[in-house]
Amino acid sequence: MDVTKAQFVRVDGLDIRCLKGPERPGVPLLLTSPWPESLFAFHKIWPRLIEQASVTAVDLPGFGLSQGRADVLSPSGMGRFIPQIMGALGLERVHAVAPDVGTAAFLFATKDAPVLFESLVVGSGATAVDTAAATLKDLIVAPSLAQLETQDGSTIALAAVDRMMRSELPRDIRDDYAAASAGRRFVEAAAYVRSYPGELVKLRAALGSVSTPVLGIWGQNDTIVPPINAQLLLERLPRSTAIYLDAGHFAWEEQSDVYATAVLDWVAGGYRRL
Repeated sequence: MDVTKAQFVRVDGLDIRCLKGPERPGVPLLLTSPWPESLFAFHKIWPRLIEQASVTAVDLPGFGLSQGRADVLSPSGMGRFIPQIMGALGLERVHAVAPDVGTAAFLFATKDAPVLFESLVVGSGATAVDTAAATLKDLIVAPSLAQLETQDGSTIALAAVDRMMRSELPRDIRDDYAAASAGRRFVEAAAYVRSYPGELVKLRAALGSVSTPVLGIWGQNDTIVPPINAQLLLERLPRSTAIYLDAGHFAWEEQSDVYATAVLDWVAGGYRRL
């Protein structure tokens, strides 16, 4: 992935960053940014994916380098915005690969607009407040983020990445992650996870209405979003399965070959077996 090739599209007044691969036949893939990374989190799996499918990677509003707004910085708000992003990109129906903060947002989106989604690949995203852990739990439940307001967000984000990442990042990717959280961007993006106490209760009630096939890919050593978070989806989603990788939170980077294989096997037909 070349950070210089990313472009911005205007969606409902917001500049949304995206990167498109070559056109291929079949249902396209839509990849969305984890936090506090960016769409370049997929730099290791991108080459394999674009060999076999049309792939578009997107920074979700308020994450990566995309502009945000209060009404989209919650899972349900993001879920309502996702169809607009797809419309702006000319994507009529996709396999969505949406780990981390994308997990809850795409589950809301597919509940409300199932025609847009052939399948979902999620994981590494909290499904209940009491199953979140470590610094994520602290962000969710802290009375305020006043302590973080005085810090450059890039420092907070890179400290988190360095603490949890098992592999070394290319300099341009690391710089992109820094830019994604620079200034107040980290604190502003934290509004999304701080909405979880109410939003994840709503999600739990909505899961039974999600008819789209869903694959969860989880890091079995994730200390931020432990794999117990997979259980709620397995119990409540009508068509759901999960796999667990020998990885921490950033499974798409730490176990990139296995992650890419799982995604490609899934979209090649595995999702139809649910």
